[in-house]
Amino acid sequence: MIRILIADDHDIVRQGIRQVMGMAGDIEVAGEADSGWAVLGALREQHYDLLLTDLNMPGPSGTDLLNRVKDEHPGLAIVVLSMHAERQIAAGALKAGASGYLTKGIPASSILAAVRKVARGGRYIDPELVDKLVFFTSADEGKVPHERLSEREYQIFQLIVQGTSLNDIAEQLHLSAKTVSSHKKRLLQKMEMTSAVELVRYALQHGMII
Repeated sequence: MIRILIADDHDIVRQGIRQVMGMAGDIEVAGEADSGWAVLGALREQHYDLLLTDLNMPGPSGTDLLNRVKDEHPGLAIVVLSMHAERQIAAGALKAGASGYLTKGIPASSILAAVRKVARGGRYIDPELVDKLVFFTSADEGKVPHERLSEREYQIFQLIVQGTSLNDIAEQLHLSAKTVSSHKKRLLQKMEMTSAVELVRYALQHGMII
C-alpha cells in the first residue's frame, strides 16, 4: 500500500484527489495538509511514502517547501500537482527534489500512474512538459559541476569551502548535523569528488574563494 500525504490549500482540490485515489486499491490517502507548515507538521507526525503537493500555499511554498521537506525527509518521494505549466517552474521543482511534475487538469489515470511510478523510485513528467524539459536539460549539459547542485546543496558547498564546520553550517541553516552531512554526501557525488579538500581545490580553481 502506498501511503500518501496530499497538500493543497483548496478543499475542493483535495476532495478531488481523494476521489481519484479511491479508484485504486494500492494507494491510501493517509493525511492532508492545507499549508506548507501543515505539510512539515504532518510529515513529522507519521510515515508517508509520497507527498502529492501544490506549489502555491500559505506558509513555506514552492521550492522553499520542497527544500525543507527534502532536508528533513531526503528519502520521501514527491509529486507536484500545479497549475503552472512553465518550463522554468517545473525544472525548479525537479531540481529541488520532486520526482514528478503534473499540471492540474491532467487525466485521473495519469495522476495514479505518476504516484505509482514515483513511489517505486521512478520519475513522471506531464507529457505536455516533456519536450520542453528535455530541451532545457540538454541545454544545461555543458555546465560545470557546481551548477548541477540544488539550491540547498550549493549553499552548503559555499559554506564548506569557506571552512565552516558541519555543526556550524547546521546551526546557521537551522538544520540537523545529520541533514547537513547527507547534503554534503550528495553534493560530493554530484560533483564527482570525495572530500572537502577537493571541494576547496575546485573552488580555488574557479575563483570562488576570495
